[in-house]
Amino acid sequence: MSENEQQNQQPKKIDLAEAIRQKLQQKKQQQASGGKSGSAPGNQTTKTLRSQNNKKPNNQRRRTGGS
Repeated sequence: MSENEQQNQQPKKIDLAEAIRQKLQQKKQQQASGGKSGSAPGNQTTKTLRSQNNKKPNNQRRRTGGS
């Protein structure tokens, strides 16, 4: 019996696909229960990420000594 009790205390091991399914299900439940207040953070996550680096100037003229 003591072995069974130890096994019950340890977390159940699940594969990665099952863990992802559970996370998606939790997310859907939070969005459904959140209503309008839960939609504001959702809008932020859908924005496309843009690079913050500025475009570098073309230095070809200076390198070649162009006219």
